[in-house]
Amino acid sequence: MARNKSAKTMRVEVKAEPKTHSGSTRSGTVQPAKGKLGVMIPGMGAVATTFVAGIEAIRKGLAKPIGSLTQMGTVRLGKRTDGRSPKIKEFVPLAGLDDLVFTGWDIFEDNMYEAASHAGVLDQRLLDQLKPFLSSVTPRAAVFDHNYVKKIDGPNVKKGKTKMDLAEQLRDDIRDFKKTSGANRLVTMWCGSTESYIAATEAHQSVKSFEKALRDNDEMIAPSMVYAYASLMEGVPFANGAPNLTVDLPVMLELSRQNEAPICGKDFKTGQTLMKTILAPGFKARMLGLNGWFSTNILGNRDGEVLDDPGSFKTKEESKLSVLEHILQPELYPELYGDMYHKVRINYYPPRGDNKEGWDNIDIFGWLGYPMQIKVDFLCRDSILAAPIVLDLVLLMDLAKRSSQLRGLGIQEWLSFYFKSPMTVPGLYPEHDLFIQLMKLKNTLRHLKGEELITHLGLEYYD
Repeated sequence: MARNKSAKTMRVEVKAEPKTHSGSTRSGTVQPAKGKLGVMIPGMGAVATTFVAGIEAIRKGLAKPIGSLTQMGTVRLGKRTDGRSPKIKEFVPLAGLDDLVFTGWDIFEDNMYEAASHAGVLDQRLLDQLKPFLSSVTPRAAVFDHNYVKKIDGPNVKKGKTKMDLAEQLRDDIRDFKKTSGANRLVTMWCGSTESYIAATEAHQSVKSFEKALRDNDEMIAPSMVYAYASLMEGVPFANGAPNLTVDLPVMLELSRQNEAPICGKDFKTGQTLMKTILAPGFKARMLGLNGWFSTNILGNRDGEVLDDPGSFKTKEESKLSVLEHILQPELYPELYGDMYHKVRINYYPPRGDNKEGWDNIDIFGWLGYPMQIKVDFLCRDSILAAPIVLDLVLLMDLAKRSSQLRGLGIQEWLSFYFKSPMTVPGLYPEHDLFIQLMKLKNTLRHLKGEELITHLGLEYYD
């Protein structure tokens, strides 16, 4: 608890569970991935269309799922000498890519072929090969509030007297998609824009107060929260790819547990923050000090346009700034990190499109306090990095829903690996170190299958 001094002491009860043959605790059951998995996406922009087009390209044998842990990653089982490292998708029962079906909501009326062409992320020749499929995915009318996303507007918007009416319309959409697509199971992936910054209020503290706020058209109920409420009320897992509060609220945790609909978030970890969660753990591991870290970004896609608004940027800034403090723990290492200066800038630059550039100047110091510098210039493709994250979260959230042990937990902290600002239960600091996050994810999969957890102690090799 050292990293959150204001947090109250939590009482945790641990019940002893019977052991499996491998020494891990018995972990309940995981239902098989039978039938179709419906993927519902609020926000059919660059990330969503790159993801869906990519899935279809992979299904047609036109590309490989580069960047997807579930498709290309392995998990070591047992000792290093055992030689057991199956692919993750062969180790746990994940939905197959051929079983994915899609729908989405957007304020613009473009189908996914048109939206992908407009986004300009993927080569048009590839999109043309996928046109029949992509053209068939058309957006449902969206829940939208211009006060939360000030830089864009569109015609494809739901109308209702109250926000509860809008939530009921979304629930009708969810039921309709499940029926018409033939999906057995559903997952909602928020790929919409970053909303203006707000803090939680009394309206967000319980289901009762939230539903009253919906009926009263409370201005503190953001569109993303309406999607989350509708999904969780239908028992559908919800993952938040933006830094909005959305499901990081007491009401959503209550609903998630009540309806056994897993939640996770916030903010896909793609470019600059991904590099921070790789480099910062290395500095701390070697006890190298940090005087300052200056980060600036230029990007020209819809995300960049939205973040040009101060309110939306404030939400993103809160997400990006928290990373270093939690990894470096300045309260534990004041001589190394107590006076570090961390600044983040994001600039909208239309000519760059989706090809974001993240530039970092890092001032570190070493033995006897001697200063050094590191410069990082990451010319990345934002949606190319985000698309495999969306795929992994779709499959792993569906796995969590089918797990008797995970589905009732609410927050799926084991998926922190994918987020800039990982959600945790109140009072528990988030883990940002990418390598610890990966160990947590893989150990969760081992646990679900009754395999021994990997600690990397390794003393048994030298007995």
